[in-house]
Amino acid sequence: MPAHAVIPAAGAGRRFGADLPKQYLPLAGQAIQQHTLDRLSGMPELDHIVVAIAADDDRARALPYARPERLQFVTGGGERMDSVLAGLEALVAAGVDAADWVLVHDVARPLLRPSDVRRLLAELGDDAVGGLLANPVRDTMKRSDDDGHIIATVSRELLWHALTPQMFRLGTLLQALRSARADGVLVTDEAAAIERLGLQPRLVSGERDNLKITFRDDLPLAEALLAAQRQTGALT
Repeated sequence: MPAHAVIPAAGAGRRFGADLPKQYLPLAGQAIQQHTLDRLSGMPELDHIVVAIAADDDRARALPYARPERLQFVTGGGERMDSVLAGLEALVAAGVDAADWVLVHDVARPLLRPSDVRRLLAELGDDAVGGLLANPVRDTMKRSDDDGHIIATVSRELLWHALTPQMFRLGTLLQALRSARADGVLVTDEAAAIERLGLQPRLVSGERDNLKITFRDDLPLAEALLAAQRQTGALT
């Protein structure tokens, strides 16, 4: 079954606290967004790669991508789900079949391994719903009150950290996100939208170096992980 990618990249990255969106900050000499899109565009398993950017973004198309001809840029929205919807609608306009797989990936996860994408495609290829990369929680989990005091210790059994890509059928994901928007529900990832339809996405264990760059101290960690990936040949 054909597979395609949608990358929501219209966010401002406010938690990072930089003067420009975090996807344009340098990582080992290249913008974070360039790393992410170069990895995805190098995967022959993906037919279309749609990037949803802010309406006033004048940087995205100008970056020196490895395969710019493989990238389609569209205007995203104020929320992640709006940008993903814009990407999905671009795929529909391109004639992509509703049964095709769509992988939604965070632009701020530049360390995605091609082997993880292949694992996701292999393990979910015949699945009725789809699913996402994730990591089992290893640490003790605490729930706090508004003042930062512990009110409960939460069992980590069967808890997972959700990662991306998240992979669902184009038609199903389109229906799920349109339904959430119509109901005024803000979903923070695609799996949550699918769950609202009463479906159960599968969790596929992914590599732990699939880091999402969110805070300033994530950048030096990402550089160290990138160097290790290059040294061990994890980019193929």
